[in-house]
Amino acid sequence: MCPHEKSSVAQMTADITVHSDADTLARTAAELITGYLSSKAGRLAVALSGGSTPRRLYELLASPEYAERIPWPRVHWFWGDERFVPPDDPRSNFHMFKATVLSHVPAPTTNIHPIPTVDLTPKEAADAYVTELQKFHGDSVLREDDPLFDVVLLGLGDDGHTASLFPGAAALEERSAWVAAVRSPQSEPRITLTYPVLESCRHCLFLVAGPAKKKALTAVLRGEDIPATRLEPHGQCTWLVDRSAAPGDDKFIPPRL
Repeated sequence: MCPHEKSSVAQMTADITVHSDADTLARTAAELITGYLSSKAGRLAVALSGGSTPRRLYELLASPEYAERIPWPRVHWFWGDERFVPPDDPRSNFHMFKATVLSHVPAPTTNIHPIPTVDLTPKEAADAYVTELQKFHGDSVLREDDPLFDVVLLGLGDDGHTASLFPGAAALEERSAWVAAVRSPQSEPRITLTYPVLESCRHCLFLVAGPAKKKALTAVLRGEDIPATRLEPHGQCTWLVDRSAAPGDDKFIPPRL
């Protein structure tokens, strides 16, 4: 489908469920992710999201209750996007996952694939991550019968962005490059996976929490043309939403996307 056409996760096979609070949402996400990872044999790949919403999920994944369910030696960890800051910067998505998960679990260092941000320009960092992804995938071509990722974890910005695909960015139209350097409207440059790469997955999981996300989520449900709505995952797409982000009043019953 041409990216200029009205395309939407609302037109794909997807589910949306509303949860009482962010902690319940995170626990549901942890159950789903550990279920996905423990049910498949062989090498596994996960693309992680940043921001504040997944922090509780990450803390749960590192807890004994969930960590023992994850086949750490077989799981490779990638990032859907990254702020162009050093890896030890508190703003770094890698830094958050390292602090909440990697410092507490037996994940092999060879299975950790952060986006490089040191001694490179943003464009060089994007190109380097393309090389890393294609080396792991064993091919420079993405195929629906051989997804790059088993799980892609995403969030929803107040302005409708997902990963670092912001409204109006040239990267929204990118269908050949795997990774792009973009400039955030509010902050430092960022590196993001593009739509074709994020879509190459068996499971896509959106986490949406907080009243500030209500407007953007409403736009997604209506099929409006915002960055998150353009995503067309090849696999199953699940949206986990907390009550404060859900459109309408307490009687809101989410439709099947």
